Amino acid sequence: MSLLRRIEKKEPAAAPSPSPAAPGGQSQDHGGAAAAQRRPASPPRDAYMDLKTRVQNRLVAELDPSMDISRTDEVRRTIRQMYESILEEESIVLSRVERERLFEQIVAEILGLGPLEPLLADDTVTEIMVNGAKNVFVERKGKLERTSVTFESNEHLMRIIERIVAPLGRRIDESSPQVDARLKDGSRVNAVIPPISLVGPVLTIRKFFKVPLQVADLVRLGSVTEETMEFLRACVIAALNIVVSGGTGTGKTTFLNILSSFIPDDERIVTIENAAELQLRQDHVVTLESRPPNIEGKGEITIRDLVINALRMRPDRIVVGECRGGESLDMLQAMNTGHEGSMTTLHANNTREGLSRLETMVLMAGMELPHRAIREQIAAAIDLIIQLERLRDGTRRVVAITEIQGMEGDVITTADIFKFEQVGFENGKVIGRLRPTGIRPKFIDRIEQAGIHLPPSVFGVGERLRNY
Repeated sequence: MSLLRRIEKKEPAAAPSPSPAAPGGQSQDHGGAAAAQRRPASPPRDAYMDLKTRVQNRLVAELDPSMDISRTDEVRRTIRQMYESILEEESIVLSRVERERLFEQIVAEILGLGPLEPLLADDTVTEIMVNGAKNVFVERKGKLERTSVTFESNEHLMRIIERIVAPLGRRIDESSPQVDARLKDGSRVNAVIPPISLVGPVLTIRKFFKVPLQVADLVRLGSVTEETMEFLRACVIAALNIVVSGGTGTGKTTFLNILSSFIPDDERIVTIENAAELQLRQDHVVTLESRPPNIEGKGEITIRDLVINALRMRPDRIVVGECRGGESLDMLQAMNTGHEGSMTTLHANNTREGLSRLETMVLMAGMELPHRAIREQIAAAIDLIIQLERLRDGTRRVVAITEIQGMEGDVITTADIFKFEQVGFENGKVIGRLRPTGIRPKFIDRIEQAGIHLPPSVFGVGERLRNY
């Protein structure tokens, strides 16, 4: 007997009636026998959810609260035994497929993130966006699409959000209705709840690749060329200060992660992030993470606090996940005082806008500095800006690599070393390539002093420039 027929058979009639009962125990009413037979007592989904809730509640009530849920395999075996016993005790007959599906959903509720587990396991999904209990969207290949995944209710969604933030010592409630967090695999999480959200709890998960992207992956995806990555590798080894700039969702953190992989193994690296995402593979890495205030409004540790503290930790490199405010001044000062080879990201739509935003963020530090002094600080500290963009076809590309050359009057001077050239748009795809501009950067001597000799072809110039 199938799941739903078995459930309907067990349900009592809504009320005694001399007239024939409709399926599910509903007595005939004004609609007559034919109408009643066409109208089951509860939709199949309701019957399934009722069974799931009942079995799940029994499991939760009977599980040992002291059980270490981090030992996933052992806990799954325990839940499996209890699950089979409950089905047998309640004489619930399920097909093999229904039995497995119900078990996996219950395990996901107890050990994981419920309805989101299949999306988290789907490698084609890069971002998950939950707009209230019944609206779940994902991003695949840079394009948004709606899914059939839903939560039982907003309360169900809130339980999942609390399960994410609680292990990190963070909270979300009416007095603190937004939070940044991360999953165990490093995926970035943002949650917003009423009263500031008018559509119910909103959850956004930026998934992290289980296996970090490598240079070859970026080249294969067309995000960058081999020549460009050869140049950037030389820049990192030569300890140039680099800023990765781009709009939301352009892959700044992923690109910063790849750049960081070029840092030599014999250097001490301190990473500073709001939510730890970087996956550096070097041996000598110290990872620092900011902390929001507690319920009394105390105990906050900001990115700026961590940057200042990092300077006392004898770092060879400082990698800041993102500069958003006053920490930009401390980062620039670090770059200018012996911590070459440092890197960070910032939100900006182009290189010039990135420089303006950096200037604004320095002012947020509360220092009354003349604009020219700030620009001189920026020009002296930063060697290279890498601009990322998500193009109209959803692909993420490096669209410019720009050298900061110095100052002319009150203006920071720049020169594009590489520039993306779009030559067409066919079958929904942008056709183009990141090309060298023919300009050799002024910092080429620093690259050569690091023992790296790049061929002139990297910069798109002829053999006549081979004077290394």
